[in-house]
Amino acid sequence: MSTLKVRSFWTKLSALMVLFVGISCQQALAHAHLKDQTPAENTTVEAAPQAITLSFSERIELGFSKVKLIGPEKVAIKTGKLELDPETKTKLILPVEGKLAAGEYSVDWSVLSVDGHKTKGVYNFTVK
Repeated sequence: MSTLKVRSFWTKLSALMVLFVGISCQQALAHAHLKDQTPAENTTVEAAPQAITLSFSERIELGFSKVKLIGPEKVAIKTGKLELDPETKTKLILPVEGKLAAGEYSVDWSVLSVDGHKTKGVYNFTVK
């Protein structure tokens, strides 16, 4: 086998390894970003929701995650225990206790993803 063929082989193998490591690191460094929510951000709903649902791009650590529902009077609304969808582990469900009055509500959330990174955010929706 010629030296040129051996060098070409090692060059290709090295490039492949660098590509593989780069992709692996990118996945490991990903944070949990909010992908979808119900009620949706900046929408008006006719009926008050029975639960707030937040779907994330990564799996979530329930024990280190919080979701608060803030009402029109800037007071926290009573909610049930925060749950994690056991199948996906990417969806948080916050049951709403009682009926929500008409007005604008804020959902204030913070989560810890399984990669150890925290993310947080706030979004609003209105009950008609």
